[in-house]
Amino acid sequence: MSPTRAERRAASEQRILEAARLLFAERGFERTTIRAVATAAQVDPALVMQRFGSKQELFTRAVEHTTAQTPQEDDPVEHVLGTLGWKLGELPPESLAMLRSMLTHPEAASTARAALAGQIERIGSSLGGDDASLRAALMTVIMLGVTVGHQLLELEELRDVPPEEIARLLRPCLQELAR
Repeated sequence: MSPTRAERRAASEQRILEAARLLFAERGFERTTIRAVATAAQVDPALVMQRFGSKQELFTRAVEHTTAQTPQEDDPVEHVLGTLGWKLGELPPESLAMLRSMLTHPEAASTARAALAGQIERIGSSLGGDDASLRAALMTVIMLGVTVGHQLLELEELRDVPPEEIARLLRPCLQELAR
């Protein structure tokens, strides 16, 4: 039995989104074109525009994803460090697309700020003191810096270091911020 029109439409949309995720992750927002996405998805560029309306909407839909599953820890430091394996491993294309685009595209920056604000709020709620949000923000951007250094800049000093070793070195700093 051949697929229905709705099934074909859904399959085309998924191919477009997957192609967009990979290209945005590889090239960022500015250097990814609708034509390139259409070519990678094996569809006409007009179909991409018909389904998504704009490059911005395509980007927004392509970077939507569920929050990564990280170990739940009562200790905020161990919770933050528990994300290292994921941050230093194979990031999903939507996460790479966001990282690569957040410094050059306002919508990506806005989406990244919202995601980071959620992380800061979760960490801050487990810390005490008047400056809990600031300390949580510092913990979060330290981890963001490690992720950018490893994933985008591919710093040689971070490439082959096991997450446990990075965690060992970061733990005292993060513990001080958690006080």
